[in-house]
Amino acid sequence: MSGGPVSAGGTGGGRWARLPLADRMASVEFRTGQRAHITVDSGVCRYCTTKECVTVCPAGLFIPTSGGGILFNYEECFECGACYQVCNSAGAITWTYPDGGDGVVFRHG
Repeated sequence: MSGGPVSAGGTGGGRWARLPLADRMASVEFRTGQRAHITVDSGVCRYCTTKECVTVCPAGLFIPTSGGGILFNYEECFECGACYQVCNSAGAITWTYPDGGDGVVFRHG
């Protein structure tokens, strides 16, 4: 496939812009650290009426429980921070960058 990378503005016609998501995901590796870079307080989540984190997470890592809480698995997180941005319950989600060398690591390019 020809073409350069997407421009800094995100509007370039680079080859990454044309790759299906499955192919893009094949170009990264998830290195799970000892420390979770995202923690979810399921107790706080019980009182949330929207559960927006469930729908916004592109990796589908938030699972609502029958008791109203949330189960979360950080090990395949894309580190986009969308869950943190949409959460309307103070203290429900704590998000930090993974430790160096952990998290999403690009294998190509």
